[in-house]
Amino acid sequence: MVSKPPDRDVAEDELSVTTPKQWAAGIPGVVVSLRRGVEQMGVGRTARTLRLLNQREGFDCPGCAWPEPQGHRKLAEFCENGAKAVAEEATKRRVGPEFFAAHPIAELAERTDYWLGQQGRITHPVVLAPGATHYAPISWADAFDLVATELRALSTPDEALFYTSGRTSNEAAFLYQLLVRGFGTNNLPDCSNMCHESSGAALAQTTGIGKGSVSLADLTLADLIVVVGQNPGTNHPRMLSALEEAKGAGAKIIAVNPLPEAGLLRFKNPQNVRGLVGKGTALADEFCQIRLGGDQALFQAIGHLLLRWEAQAPGTVVDQDFVDTRTEGFADYAESVRDLDWDAVLTATGLDRAEIEQVARMFADSERTIVCWAMGLTQHKHSVPTIREIANVALLRGMIGKPGAGLCPVRGHSNVQGDRTMGIWEKMPEKFLAALETEFGIAVPRKHGHDTVAAIRAMRDGQAKVFFAVGGNFASASPDTEVTEAALRSCALTVQVSTKLNRSHVVHGRTALILPTRGRTERDTQAGGDQFVTVEDSMSVVHRSRGRLDPASEHLVSEVGIVCGLAQALFGPDHPVPWADFARDYDLIRERIARVVPGCADYNEKVRRPDGFVLPHAPRDAREFSGTRNGKANFTANPLTVPRVPPGRLLLQTLRSHDQYNTTIYGLDDRYRGVKDGRRVVFVSPDDIAELGLADGQIVDLVSEWPEDPTGRHERRAERFRVISYPTARGCAAAYFPEANSLVPLDSTAETSNTPTSKSIVVRLESRVDSPP
Repeated sequence: MVSKPPDRDVAEDELSVTTPKQWAAGIPGVVVSLRRGVEQMGVGRTARTLRLLNQREGFDCPGCAWPEPQGHRKLAEFCENGAKAVAEEATKRRVGPEFFAAHPIAELAERTDYWLGQQGRITHPVVLAPGATHYAPISWADAFDLVATELRALSTPDEALFYTSGRTSNEAAFLYQLLVRGFGTNNLPDCSNMCHESSGAALAQTTGIGKGSVSLADLTLADLIVVVGQNPGTNHPRMLSALEEAKGAGAKIIAVNPLPEAGLLRFKNPQNVRGLVGKGTALADEFCQIRLGGDQALFQAIGHLLLRWEAQAPGTVVDQDFVDTRTEGFADYAESVRDLDWDAVLTATGLDRAEIEQVARMFADSERTIVCWAMGLTQHKHSVPTIREIANVALLRGMIGKPGAGLCPVRGHSNVQGDRTMGIWEKMPEKFLAALETEFGIAVPRKHGHDTVAAIRAMRDGQAKVFFAVGGNFASASPDTEVTEAALRSCALTVQVSTKLNRSHVVHGRTALILPTRGRTERDTQAGGDQFVTVEDSMSVVHRSRGRLDPASEHLVSEVGIVCGLAQALFGPDHPVPWADFARDYDLIRERIARVVPGCADYNEKVRRPDGFVLPHAPRDAREFSGTRNGKANFTANPLTVPRVPPGRLLLQTLRSHDQYNTTIYGLDDRYRGVKDGRRVVFVSPDDIAELGLADGQIVDLVSEWPEDPTGRHERRAERFRVISYPTARGCAAAYFPEANSLVPLDSTAETSNTPTSKSIVVRLESRVDSPP
């Protein structure tokens, strides 16, 4: 029996704390997966749906982008958080017109994302008219006409913003960017701008392509796997199975992180007896508890040591043939790390020299090394230089384009990489834009558009008046919550293409639309028959995804259908793009993708193969670096950045709990960190708690400080967080997003990538008079 949604919202005073776990998954992972499924879907629907998750004839997980294995797949090819994601989407709970009639927008605006998301699937398109107190039903035709009218009334197409979430399919993304560029703007901010933009920027400079250079099979061939700034146990749980296999094949694993995350300590694989009733598998051979922002210093030190050992025994450390024939800039790089400032390195990392030397020796001894990372590296001011330093170490060891080796940015959302491949980027290269014009006979703009941070500025400053989002939860995902929400409210029109309620529906423009769409789990039947869509995983594999459930409502329209319906209303019947045909038959979209998108020739045939196909990647496939400015892999010399934190302050990072995915809050239990029934917590080391004169369990306000703020707003406050004594690195703290996003200044961004610095927030913890030490 499906349970009802919660009657009341989060009660932080009921929060409890227990000892953090030293292992991930096991029987509790199975129990939670099944319980959440049954609560939302019922027994039969849970069994029917999970059986198809990540299977060849089923649907791709709407959660993370971790790849499926080529060849044999397990009966249960999913993780706990994947099961939660499916339960959220395939829930039997419904949000229909009667819900909106009963709940005024003022009431909904007081609710948390957790409560909103638990109400169920939205069943009808609804509109919030100017001055109205409730959302009300609207027909699809009227909704499309409303949007088209607002867009045509703009003084320039650049006054519109078109956001994309990573769950959007390749077909929908391709058509969406075509609509936007056909309208006349490149304003295509997306969720990548807030996560792995730094990875793409650094890799494009160093290897010529902003994607990782490894396959899933490479992990089992590696001698050494280094996991940096990443918590796979929560964010990419199926990665733990791959790491377990690698350990079984003899690989060593180094974990580099400020917090000792359970998933990297020990994995109890719930698909084998050892994991269910035994001790599981110890994963990390070395755990480097680094300070926030210290990763650049660590990899500079590793490079320095490798070069020193090479000088002592020429030909034993540096892959000189690779360096000489495939790279450029080695001499400048070597000079930049020759006279390393060890005091600065030790201050930045919080590690001791012997530990760093041990890690460097593991790099030197490994013939096949993979370095994986996630947002722990990408959301600092110096994120791009940090990732360039990782590339430097890989290049001097020749760890690009060989089996069992490479660079692996582990992207989060399930098709965020595919969206970029399909053209969701505010500055797509000329070759792509010219191909669009040739294929469709339309003119597309060349002026670069707004990324996420620039989009918020444009709304704030009155330069953007329409905000249209396909998926996601922009209000909660973005930095500087107060500024972001005020920016959205200043718009003439906000439009959200969604499956469930979230904060972005109650932070609205003068007029607001919610356009409900079908999910990954649902059947997509059009005039041309049953359709499937395609996605690209984190390792560049493109494959099919086909939902099997009946849609949550007969009034839902697919993402492709919504884009095509809007395009027809906006452009009229004589537009050269055959929008109606595309909505009828997705094969026709894929035929155009094949002619426009690099690497996608014969797209319809390739995606029908059992495991899809792998996009070409010249560095990985042939050790060719044609995408760089000089046709070589590039070493870089990067000045060392050492984060400086004033006395009495901590450096805060935002992170996920184990009961959420991005801004979707599944529940209130961060099982691995020992937090239950609450989210407003801040993790601080016991030594820092004592030094700051605080107490474990005390309620404090978090106040971020950024004196450089060009707006003059040097402080931001988030109230009532419970201090939790936790074994994090000294001088560092952590809190969940989106609750802590309000502390991230809009203009505090990474160099080059413009990604918000959500892992480098200087904060002070202020005692409250109602909660003394």
